[in-house]
Amino acid sequence: MARDDIRIFDTTLRDGEQAPGCSMTLREKLRVARALAELNVDIIEAGFPAASPGDFESVKAIADEDLGPVICGLARCNPEDIEKVHAAVRGASRHRIHVFVATSAIHREHKLRMAKEEIIKSAVGAISMARELCDDVEFSPEDASRTELAYLAEVVTAAIEAGATTVNIPDTVGYTVPAEFDELFRYLKAHVPGIDDITLSVHCHDDLGMAVANSLAAVRAGARQVECTINGIGERAGNCSLEEIVMALATRAEFFGAGTGIETTRLYPTSRLVSSITGMHVPRNKAIVGENAFAHEAGIHQHGMLQHASTYEIMRPEDVGLSRSNLVLGKHSGRHAFRDRVRELGFELDDFETNSAFLEFKKLADKKKDVYDSDIEAIIMSSDATSPGPWVLKSWRVETGTDRDATAHVELIGENQQTTTATADGDGPVAASFLALEQATGIDLELKKFEVHSVSVGEDAQGEVTVTVSHDGSDYRGHGTSVDIVEAGSRAYLEVINRVLRRRDRGARRPTPPTRATI
Repeated sequence: MARDDIRIFDTTLRDGEQAPGCSMTLREKLRVARALAELNVDIIEAGFPAASPGDFESVKAIADEDLGPVICGLARCNPEDIEKVHAAVRGASRHRIHVFVATSAIHREHKLRMAKEEIIKSAVGAISMARELCDDVEFSPEDASRTELAYLAEVVTAAIEAGATTVNIPDTVGYTVPAEFDELFRYLKAHVPGIDDITLSVHCHDDLGMAVANSLAAVRAGARQVECTINGIGERAGNCSLEEIVMALATRAEFFGAGTGIETTRLYPTSRLVSSITGMHVPRNKAIVGENAFAHEAGIHQHGMLQHASTYEIMRPEDVGLSRSNLVLGKHSGRHAFRDRVRELGFELDDFETNSAFLEFKKLADKKKDVYDSDIEAIIMSSDATSPGPWVLKSWRVETGTDRDATAHVELIGENQQTTTATADGDGPVAASFLALEQATGIDLELKKFEVHSVSVGEDAQGEVTVTVSHDGSDYRGHGTSVDIVEAGSRAYLEVINRVLRRRDRGARRPTPPTRATI
C-alpha cells in the first residue's frame, strides 16, 4: 500500500456495538461483516473476544469466513485476553491482535493505580506475547490525547521496539481539538524513533462533535490508518463516521493528498443495513447518507441545480450508492423490473432472496399506490433480517374506539402448519396486539422501547417499527415494516418472541454480561 493511501479500520462490530441498544446477534454481525467486506474496508475489528463467550464465537465465526479484510480482535494487556483473540481470529488468512492499556495521568491514578514504568512494562509484555502468535499486532495507548506528550512518546517508542506493527492514537473521550491533535501527531513523528516504519493510526470519539475533524487533522499530520464506524455509532456520542471520513478524503483529495480503497457506492446500502439492524435511525440531516444530504428545497438552490449540479452539490449521490431517479414501481411492475431496481440500489440477492423479497413487494404494492426506493430497501432489510419461526403472523385484527379498550385478535401459524389464536384487551391497539401475541405463544416480555420511523413519503407510507424488550434478564430487539404501524409493531414483537423460543429450545445459557472496552 502506498504511503498516501489510508487504511480504513472499521470497528462497527466492536466499538459501535457497545453503544446502548446496538448489540447484535451472531447472524446480524455476520451480515454486517459481509457488507463491510463488500465495502472493501481494510480491517474489520470484529469484537472483544474476552468480553463474553458470545463475543468470542461471533469473532471466530467472522474470521472463519475469511472475507478478505484483515480480521482483528481487541485484548487487554494480559495473557488470557491475547490468547482468546488469537484463537478467535486465526481462522482468517489475514488477522491481527489489538492490545491496549491506558496511559493518561487520570487513568493511571484512578483506574489502573499503576506507575508509568509498570504501564510500559505491561504494554511491552503484551505486544511481545502477541507477536509470538501473530505477525500483525496493533497497540493503543488508551486516552492518548490526555497523556503527557513526553510520556506518550516514551510509551510509543517502547511499543515499536517490542514489535507493534501499527500504533493507534485514540482520543478516547473526544476531548481534543484539530489543531491540538495535529501538534500531538507531529510531536510523535519528531520524537519517536522508528515511527516511519510502522502504520500510525487514529481513533476519535465524537463527544464534542469533532471526531471526523480530528481524524482528518491526524491524517494531515501523518496518520495512515483511520478507525471509524458506519453511521458513526459507538460509545456515548459515537465514533468517527466512516462514510464522512471516506468522502471527505475523496472529495478533497487535492488538499489531503490521500485516499482510500473504499467502494463508495456501497456506503448508502451499508449505512441502511447497520441502521436497520441496530435500530439507530440515521438523522435526516446526516452528512453523506442522510435523507436530506442531496435534497434541495430552497428556490435559489433548485434553480442552480437545474443549471448545473455542482452549484450546490460537491458530491454526486450516485457516488455513495444513492440513486437520483427514485423510480416508482407499482403492482403491475414485474419481477425483472424489481430485480433491476434492487441491483441499482446496491443490493445483490440470490434467486431465493429475490423471490422472497418480490412476494413482499407485491403484497405491499396491493396496499399502496406507489412503491419507492426506500420501500424496496425496507423490504430487503426486513426479509433478510427477519428471524425464522417457529411462529408466523397469519392474520390479525384490532377493534378500538374512544370509549373502550382496544381488543386484538391474532392468528399464528407454526412450523408444522399448526395454528394458534388469542384475543386480548389493552389500553391501545399496540398494547392489545402485543398481549395477544404473548398469550398465543406463552412468552411474556417487558416492552422497554417502541420506535417508529417513516420509511417513505405520502399518506400510505410504510412505517418501520423497532421494539426493544426484556426477557429473563436479557434485552432483545426486533424490527417490522408495514403500511400499518400496529402490524409493523406486531411483526417486530413476534420476531423477538421467536428468538426467545429458539434460544429456549437450544437450552442456551444466559449470556455473560459483556466487558466494556473503550479506547
